[in-house]
Amino acid sequence: MLDSGNCWMVGRSDDSDFVITDRWISRNHAMLQAMDNGEMYLIDLGSRNGSFVNGRRVGIPVTLKNGDRLTFGQTELLFNSPRTAVTAPGNKPARELTATAALHVRRLISVLVVDIRDYTVLTRQMDEQVMSEMIGSWFRQAGEIIRNNGSWVDKYIGDAVMAVWIHGSQETASPKEIQPALQVVQELYEMTQALADSYPVPFPLRIGAGLNTGFAMVGNTGSGDRPDYTALGDTVNAAFRLESSTKQARLDVMMGSLTQQCANPNGEFSQFFQPKSVRLKGYDEPYSAYGCSFDELSNCLKMMDLEKPKSTSSLG
Repeated sequence: MLDSGNCWMVGRSDDSDFVITDRWISRNHAMLQAMDNGEMYLIDLGSRNGSFVNGRRVGIPVTLKNGDRLTFGQTELLFNSPRTAVTAPGNKPARELTATAALHVRRLISVLVVDIRDYTVLTRQMDEQVMSEMIGSWFRQAGEIIRNNGSWVDKYIGDAVMAVWIHGSQETASPKEIQPALQVVQELYEMTQALADSYPVPFPLRIGAGLNTGFAMVGNTGSGDRPDYTALGDTVNAAFRLESSTKQARLDVMMGSLTQQCANPNGEFSQFFQPKSVRLKGYDEPYSAYGCSFDELSNCLKMMDLEKPKSTSSLG
């Protein structure tokens, strides 16, 4: 029963949630992750022999449906989810689900969207097994990087991930609050480069990032000891559009104007952020944004680290 927690590991390792003694299964083979909207994703963790849903190999996180057949090595499991089962009018679901209340409040947040460039072309030019291992490893490491910097993967969207940081103030965010999101972008870039060096990719593996700060309706659909937040609204939509705009701007990272103001309140980092006016899909007017390359982002983060106050101690 997947009724406790929101993440379950599958593999031969003794510390897996599903320990499967199948020699064709990797120690850390795959992961099941429940999202805030009730959807369940299967994520292959770069396993050698792959994970399959209804006979098709998983290359990116996929949403599971009631009755799906999951294959790991030579082991097959059946996924049952009354949440997605279709029931006749008037019929009750096969299993009563624990009800949770979603309290939505207006909060200042930063939303990060990171996308793997030219993913479709990669799938056509790379061996399926190698591609699956590489992308599975990318998503696994991306999740770790995001968690290590104070956020969580809110959504998997094809070949992209979305993360959210909820700020303490209702008015603005400090550079210290924006820095973890910028740090995630830099670490994802470095991880992507290292991964590309480990696999026979037909062309350089690249990512693009959109970061936006603003107000959004934020809801906790989890329990008291395991909060599970999600965000809705224009701030989220603009983050996705900003990520797409990196292509037209020919930059690696694009951020909204409020993000730039919060990260750079005194203008000391202005040399790293290029002001841009971009056309975002669904927006009638040009959108004010700021962009930078990964090299500029790296230099900015180094300067931010130098700006941090150093701790002092006194001896009595």
